[in-house]
Amino acid sequence: MNADDEKFLKMAKEIMVKFIELGRVSPTNFDEHFRSVFWTIKHTAVSAQLPEMPEMSLQSPPEETTEA
Repeated sequence: MNADDEKFLKMAKEIMVKFIELGRVSPTNFDEHFRSVFWTIKHTAVSAQLPEMPEMSLQSPPEETTEA
């Protein structure tokens, strides 16, 4: 994990804390919302800094599969 990703995680965490305080996010849908917020922040920051960067670097990681 690089320093920028750590900053994006901190920003996403702060946004999620606010959403939880407002009752918009619950433990059952936290994962879905956190991923969405994190990747939105990362995509926005990267595209603002390097508009000519290949789209491949902005792709989300492969979906994790968890078995219950």
